[in-house]
Amino acid sequence: MSKISAVFSDLKQAGKKGLVPFITAGDPEPGLTVALMHALVRGGANVIELGVPFSDPMADGPVIQRSSERALSQGVTLRHCLEMVKAFRETDANTPVVLMGYANPVEQMGAARFAAEAKAAGVDGVLIVDYPPEECVDFAQQMRTAGVDPIFLLAPTSSPTRIKEAAKIASGYIYYVSLRGVTGANNLNTQDVASIIPQIRAATPIPIAVGFGIHDAASAKAVSNTADAVVIGSRIIRLLEEATPGEAVQSLEHFIREIRTALDS
Repeated sequence: MSKISAVFSDLKQAGKKGLVPFITAGDPEPGLTVALMHALVRGGANVIELGVPFSDPMADGPVIQRSSERALSQGVTLRHCLEMVKAFRETDANTPVVLMGYANPVEQMGAARFAAEAKAAGVDGVLIVDYPPEECVDFAQQMRTAGVDPIFLLAPTSSPTRIKEAAKIASGYIYYVSLRGVTGANNLNTQDVASIIPQIRAATPIPIAVGFGIHDAASAKAVSNTADAVVIGSRIIRLLEEATPGEAVQSLEHFIREIRTALDS
């Protein structure tokens, strides 16, 4: 059983829902990333999604785009992201870390090398936004062979065929995009989410994490009524934009604790 699967199994046995926060590696500055990751854990995160900065993050709205731009302007690369995970692992061997990003940096490194180096750094899962499941059987197998869960996206527009394709090769969890559009949108419809989740569950026993449009304790709690976990990204990035470097770690921990409290209520 992978580390991600073990976490979701423990959550299910405890009757709790998972909290999966997203931050962009290197934002607001590279030296803060590892401290922010630890703050997420102290606040109650179960899995951390660490964004690999990319110049054209097509699925991301302006908030996360800005975070990538800030990180890239400071020279942060995929290799730096792996080094950050490795540094995080020096004092946290248990919290699963998922790298979330786009195909280009992986293609430049090469999938086999990426799989090996990700595992060596302590990465537990990988979500490459522009790798469609029907074209990624070999990639998914390389990840699993290395001991890294390949995670795939599903959306309101996903056909039954696409759901089955993702279910066949995904592990760790399925990331369900809760709305049509990019990250940070405000048109979350929890009834729509509740209507789609059973269709995904019918195709796979893998846990389902829901993201896009979740921005506070109330929306997180509402989505958790149906999903196994909630993913929060843009709201966290905005919080980090608004905080000074000296406030960022404490502000992030406080916010995540609020979400954790709501999920557990």
